[in-house]
Amino acid sequence: MNKLETFVKENRKSFDAFEPSAGLWAKIELELDNKKKKKPIKLYLWMSAAAAIVVVFGLAWLFAGSMQNKDLEIADVNSAYAKKEGHYAGLITEKRDSLAIFASANPDLYKKFTADLSKLDEDYERLKAELPTTPNQLYVVKAMVKNREIQLQLLKQQLMIINQVDDYKKVNQI
Repeated sequence: MNKLETFVKENRKSFDAFEPSAGLWAKIELELDNKKKKKPIKLYLWMSAAAAIVVVFGLAWLFAGSMQNKDLEIADVNSAYAKKEGHYAGLITEKRDSLAIFASANPDLYKKFTADLSKLDEDYERLKAELPTTPNQLYVVKAMVKNREIQLQLLKQQLMIINQVDDYKKVNQI
């Protein structure tokens, strides 16, 4: 036998000498009744609420991330290139306005020139749309700035050609 069992058998009378009071069982029953009255909160309700919160925050995070990427500008990638691009864009607008003035005098030539420019504009817009999703954003920004530089050079050449055509017309009219 075990020492504990031997001790309990030898001292059995000492253990039986004390009995709980009659009121103790009534208190225990009352507490058990109070616990039964409280509705237990079901675990699956808490888990459902937690899952819903996680889903809402996940969707908000995805939405905010996608909106942020769509608004990505050249300045967000490289400020020096953004300054260059802004400078070229201003000059391009100025040169296009000058070119539009000559449109009425040389409509066929103007159509050819605008076709070339619209192709470059399409390429620029494609690069701009590609910017937020590309892994090498600096490379795309450099290509965008180079596109603007080519547009500006093309406009300068077109204006030079128009001026030469106008000068030729003036000389031949005399």
